[in-house]
Amino acid sequence: MKSIQEPEKIKKVGEYYDKIAEVHYEFLHYWLKNTLFHWDFWLSLIVFSILPWVVWIKYRKKDSTQRLLFVGFFAIIISCWMDFFGVMYGLWYYTGIVMPTMPTYIPWDMCIIPVFIMLLIQYKPNSSVLVKALVFAGVSTLIGEPLFLWLGFYVLKKWSIFYSFPIYFLIYLASHKISRLRNFAGI
Repeated sequence: MKSIQEPEKIKKVGEYYDKIAEVHYEFLHYWLKNTLFHWDFWLSLIVFSILPWVVWIKYRKKDSTQRLLFVGFFAIIISCWMDFFGVMYGLWYYTGIVMPTMPTYIPWDMCIIPVFIMLLIQYKPNSSVLVKALVFAGVSTLIGEPLFLWLGFYVLKKWSIFYSFPIYFLIYLASHKISRLRNFAGI
């Protein structure tokens, strides 16, 4: 089928995607040799990917599982999206990743952040949202990010951890608001 898009544009965009694919293959080969089954892989997989979900399964409020998972998936989508832009624009990058996918660091975006948010939402559900947002942003910015910097898993290029604070704060506020939708049973 003939496209209505300009052929030159299709060709040029295809060239960019070919470059991206080539870099992904190079990265896959590097990852297979230098990360897969090394200490950083196991730490990322077991401690930062599996353990948070085990903790959540054990301590979640069982009758609020669907509501909390809905919030968790929202947090995953937002954190992956933000991470995608940060890596894509060269603000930071990751090492010690579980899967050779770019750009997100799966343990942070899909495990630690959503589990931390879900646990905070269910803990003392009637306490101050702003205090919880400050706790989430503070722990993520002042403990989480420095820990990952120290491990060498998170490398800053054109970013400061302090830029992350308001982003984490807003992610928590949005997650909390979604958790209060009336279509779910109460927490």
